[in-house]
Amino acid sequence: MNNYLFSISIVMLCNIFLPAKSQHIKPDNQHNIQFNNKYYRLDSLYSELYKYDEFNGNVLIAEHGKIIFNKQYGIANKSDLSPLTGQSSFYLASVTKQFTAYAMLLLEKMHLLSFNDELSKFLPELGFYKGVTINQLIHHTSGIPDYVGLFDKDWPNGKTVSNTDVIKRLAKMKPQALFAPNEKWQYSNTGYLLLAAIVEKVSGQSFSQFLAEHIFTPLKMDQTGVLSPYTDNSAHPAIAWPFLEDASDRDYVKKFDSIYGPGRIYSTVNDLFLWDRALNNPGWISPAEKKLLYTNWQLNGGKSTNYGYGWFLEKDSTYGQIVYHGGSWPGYLTLLERHLRDDKTIIILQNDAKGTGKRRLPKQETQKILYDLPLESTVRLPDSTLQKYTGTYISEKGKTSEIVLLHRSIWIQFSPTTRFELMPATETKFIVNGFYPEVSYNFILADDGSVEKCRILQPEEGVDRITVKKKP
Repeated sequence: MNNYLFSISIVMLCNIFLPAKSQHIKPDNQHNIQFNNKYYRLDSLYSELYKYDEFNGNVLIAEHGKIIFNKQYGIANKSDLSPLTGQSSFYLASVTKQFTAYAMLLLEKMHLLSFNDELSKFLPELGFYKGVTINQLIHHTSGIPDYVGLFDKDWPNGKTVSNTDVIKRLAKMKPQALFAPNEKWQYSNTGYLLLAAIVEKVSGQSFSQFLAEHIFTPLKMDQTGVLSPYTDNSAHPAIAWPFLEDASDRDYVKKFDSIYGPGRIYSTVNDLFLWDRALNNPGWISPAEKKLLYTNWQLNGGKSTNYGYGWFLEKDSTYGQIVYHGGSWPGYLTLLERHLRDDKTIIILQNDAKGTGKRRLPKQETQKILYDLPLESTVRLPDSTLQKYTGTYISEKGKTSEIVLLHRSIWIQFSPTTRFELMPATETKFIVNGFYPEVSYNFILADDGSVEKCRILQPEEGVDRITVKKKP
């Protein structure tokens, strides 16, 4: 789920052994693939990321319906070091949303509902959210708040939250809407949970059964399904498991393992390619339905949201029209991207199986390779250089922060299990991975090359602070 993020202030910012890697890099279906320049550039990109513990997952790239790259990098399970395969199944996180939205399109096509139907028609206990329609749930404009906060208190430790639990708590607590329907756009996992409930109410089937019968089985997506592996305790041998070092991550995953609609689908790169091809097949989806899928939804005032039916929408001067959705969940990072003008497909599924926390989503680099564009050089520093930046830093107010070396990177450490990577932009300038606006750590060296200070900058927020490195 995209809203699962570490929340941390700029104040805080200021203050294993594995076998040889080569045996964990495997091609899939390579007998149909041409080993051309694009293939070798893609392999070089992902191999380097894997080498530096920044990528562990599967990649499938296609052009005009033909797979040009399909390869696995890394392990499926740290406990037994089993390698990823083409059949490895990943938790899709929010990539699930396009299937939930498509289920609504199918139900509308069956004349079982209208996109303009109000939520209260199907879930009358939520009738106090007046005027909220299915369309607004699909397009993240309902204003209904996120459900996670409803379970921060008075919820038994170790108990898993279900969709029914969420709906009951919404009905009981009646949290106020964040804004009037369709007045604003705000990403909403709650909206997609409610859509899944509507699917079940209207179809008389479970969400899992409906998707299987109407999407997965017809498309022969045999490795795809709605799973709750932490709850049902089944073996699921094909799952690409993450390694969750942080106890809070493990608790969070187990707590919300049964929530479906905004997430919960597991799939493979090959099955997602079948889905991609179906969306280009007029026998599966009509031109009118396809146009609707990628229509840019507008707010009441006419402002575009750049969101369609479970897809983000983007127009690029180089790549043309792009539709995509990513997903993020503890240990997973996923992407399905379609270039409509040039019929190019990018599928990236990652599980942080080694628990390094150094996940990369090389979307821009992959796009450039697909269009034969040059890549910017990546700054890589040896451990001997990185080591000199490690240590304790003291702010002007006397607060301390630690920088540590781990997994060929330096990190700002906040607790034994919570840290953020500092990515080198130059030999002395580092960018905090995952922060926007950008936060940079600029190390100031003494004449002898040792580190004296660090200047922390975030210009957009007016941050400009100095910390002094504590001498040994």
